[in-house]
Amino acid sequence: MAKRTDYISWDEYFMGVALLSGRRSKDPSTQVGACIVNKQNKIVGAGYNGLPIGCSDDDFPWGKQGDFLQTKYPYVCHAELNAILNNIGMDLTGCRIYTALFPCNECAKAIIQSGIKEVVFLSDKYAGNDSFVASKHMFDTAGVSYRKVNTQVKKIELSFDEGDV
Repeated sequence: MAKRTDYISWDEYFMGVALLSGRRSKDPSTQVGACIVNKQNKIVGAGYNGLPIGCSDDDFPWGKQGDFLQTKYPYVCHAELNAILNNIGMDLTGCRIYTALFPCNECAKAIIQSGIKEVVFLSDKYAGNDSFVASKHMFDTAGVSYRKVNTQVKKIELSFDEGDV
């Protein structure tokens, strides 16, 4: 019997971990996840957009419009920053980060400072916004490469039915 040939690629696997991580987010409008991988293709960090530890998801706003302090924006940590902060305690120099959305300028700063050298993203839907233009400028200047993930599969379904294992 020959080995399976329809297995997923490393990029599909790690982007899948990032997308699955995003499912932990309590944000009603945007669920973003991120996964950091070292040179040996080992996961060394993961995160999703959410409130800092100790801040209850029920005590802070999740809206996108209105008075700034009544929106989610001053409180939520983005997935990329959480993945960096949640790393397993190792140096991230030379790692790559997989993220559902291209990183904002604040996350770009953290990515650069952490030593991550490649960003793999699924969506760049905010490409024209100043924050994301700034991210690309910083990445280009700091030598951090970035690319849109290239996948052969469009969807992966997970089952928690033990009979499917």
